[in-house]
Amino acid sequence: MAEAHQAVAFQFTITPEGIDLQLSHEALRQVYISGLRSWKKRFIRLKNSVITGVYPASPSSWLFVVIAILATMYTRSDPSMGLIAKIQEHLPVSQSLSAQCQTVVSAVLFSTMLWLSLIFTMRLCLKQLLSYHGWIFEQHGKMSNTTKVWVALVRIFSGRQPLLYSYQGSLPNLPVPAVKDTVKRYLESVRPLMNASEFERMSKLAQDFESSLGNRLQWYLKLKALWSANYVSDWWEEYIYLRGRSPIMVNSNYYGMDFLYVTPTPIQSARAGNTLAAFLLYRRKLNREELKPWLLRSSVPCCSYQFERMFDTCRIPGEITDTVQHWQDSEYVAVYHRGRYFRLWMYKAGRMLSPREIEVQIQKILDDPSPPSPGEYKLGALTAGDRVPWAQARKKFFCTGVNKRSLDCIEKAAFFVTLDDDEQGMMGDDPAASLDRYAKSLLHGKCYDRWFDKSFSVVVYKNGKNGLNAEHSWADAPVVAHLWEFVLATDSFQLGYDEEGHCKGSVDPMLPQPQRLSWDIPPECEEKINQSLSIAQALADDVDFHVYSFREFGKGKIKKCRISPDAFIQLALQLAYYRERGHFCLTYEASMTRLFREGRTETVRSCSNESCAFVKALESGEDEDLCKRLFRLAADKHQNLYRMAMTGAGIDRHLFCLYVVSKYLGVESSFLKEVLSEPWRLSTSQTPVQQVELFDLVNHPEYISCGGGFGPVADDGYGVSYIIVGENMINFHISCKYSCTQTDSHKYGARIRQALLDLLKLASPDQRETGRTGKTQAKKDL
Repeated sequence: MAEAHQAVAFQFTITPEGIDLQLSHEALRQVYISGLRSWKKRFIRLKNSVITGVYPASPSSWLFVVIAILATMYTRSDPSMGLIAKIQEHLPVSQSLSAQCQTVVSAVLFSTMLWLSLIFTMRLCLKQLLSYHGWIFEQHGKMSNTTKVWVALVRIFSGRQPLLYSYQGSLPNLPVPAVKDTVKRYLESVRPLMNASEFERMSKLAQDFESSLGNRLQWYLKLKALWSANYVSDWWEEYIYLRGRSPIMVNSNYYGMDFLYVTPTPIQSARAGNTLAAFLLYRRKLNREELKPWLLRSSVPCCSYQFERMFDTCRIPGEITDTVQHWQDSEYVAVYHRGRYFRLWMYKAGRMLSPREIEVQIQKILDDPSPPSPGEYKLGALTAGDRVPWAQARKKFFCTGVNKRSLDCIEKAAFFVTLDDDEQGMMGDDPAASLDRYAKSLLHGKCYDRWFDKSFSVVVYKNGKNGLNAEHSWADAPVVAHLWEFVLATDSFQLGYDEEGHCKGSVDPMLPQPQRLSWDIPPECEEKINQSLSIAQALADDVDFHVYSFREFGKGKIKKCRISPDAFIQLALQLAYYRERGHFCLTYEASMTRLFREGRTETVRSCSNESCAFVKALESGEDEDLCKRLFRLAADKHQNLYRMAMTGAGIDRHLFCLYVVSKYLGVESSFLKEVLSEPWRLSTSQTPVQQVELFDLVNHPEYISCGGGFGPVADDGYGVSYIIVGENMINFHISCKYSCTQTDSHKYGARIRQALLDLLKLASPDQRETGRTGKTQAKKDL
């Protein structure tokens, strides 16, 4: 064990001749190497902090300014207009400093102040430029002259070779919309969901709120916006995620899947070796800020704040509210296998283990025959149940002794790994059903074989398939998707495997054994574990999941119709829901607000007056030309709603923050209370493919990501996640609950498929093209 090795690093014995001190040279060498690695990391962080701190200028530009000022002075001109002489007058008098040296020092100080002023001015100009969002409302491919000039200025003031966090100080703050604008947009969004009397009643509540309490709450909210980087994000994290007392499994956590058609190796330990190595390579790039900032249209930066807590992070339960704790550079991962927990060191002598070495270490865990200790087997169920019992159990049974040390090991690990004994993926005689089982396994597993509190848990199955389960409070899905894309691509295309399916690289025979974690679980704690497991199991058993690939067409054909693929899919979801239920519902689509500092998400209310008018016209058999026109209007309306949400003119985050202010002030608002209690019976999200350059879908079309999904938000609703892959595929992940007799994930999936086909037939400029069967088109796509 690592603790045992550290304990014998030095020994001493007291003898009549004095103290006999014995040192372990290998232990001292390891201490030296570990310290050296730590100082290298500190130096890199310091260097990156300096580069980011002076961005969009560079540290070398300081020398250029100094030389330019000194050169100008030697031409007998004063670029400072007397300021250098003023600085020289106030310099401390030194006998060893000549008048010429004092002049040089004064010039250097003036140059430094001028340089800092230029940096501040450039950053302020860039911040003002990034506050312009007219570009996002222009038709793609058609740029106005104003936007062309704006893009040129942004590129000029953006500097060169930005690091991951270089733009953070230049991003604008999220604006606070006017109350009247938010109320107006809200009423417009609910108009198709209410009858005349209901809408009249809601309009009166909204008008009363706008004319009285709304302005008072808005004043406090604007005050918060002046002092905070983002007036939404901290309250959103606390009140939406961390204060939730129900299980985070299914209700909050989400998952990401492996490749759909390819399993790079069937050897579980080998797949784990490459996967874990890829995660650590990503963390190295993250710590060195070598990841490129995410730029929209190659020019507009997005906030990178959420990347900071990706690794070495855990959600800690509390009786009133949870907290998110982040540590620095953990050198191990926590591993679960057959009810046992292990600490697996990923570094030795300051170097990261090779994929082959990680494979060997994982195999040692797989071959370990030791049984779980009493209470250890289902310990992870505490993280899957209600939060209050977990917080109470943690405080009572895991605050001292061996349990605290083992729990600290899990919570402070870089991330969590589950070596699953099941086989998952698209396989067998019924591949559709196997994908459904795969999704449920990643979402909740056995309810005790994941650590749902970790920032993310990696799952590696017996047949070499993998996936991950992510906790939601610290970041949103696109950030985790960025990590997962890198891992999948690095695993298959960079690290690779040998002919036998094993990882590449050499193995150090002196690697220490993985460390088994010890537990002392009393019977009272086991009872708490079983209670949490029963709650979590009931929740997991109620989840109805359906995953399928729509291969009849993809964004290629949709774009030929000159319609946004996202708007096209959202309208298909509306059409499918209306055909199933006979009415419309409040629809949630996640949109990002990362154009602003520390931005997270905003809601796009996809069910609009225009979308409802189109669906009703299509279903009632109206004239085709009318349906086409209404279809275009609905798609354009959706795109406008999406763009407004991205640019800070959304509805729901503003109303949410006004509600929080009202609670702090102790005042009640019937309007806000009613708005925030409305159920989202259709909750949707698109998983974006952000790093297309990592995957060669032309030469390797089989390496297609299946995306990820989440559980239903409402007990009587659907959760729908979709990923647009390449030009010819859309993958859907649909969830609902068995306990609701009105929902069925497979039936809704079938309706979505038919709705997509019907919409393409309506919108396609050449309807003969849409007459092919899905089977024929799938063959062509392959």
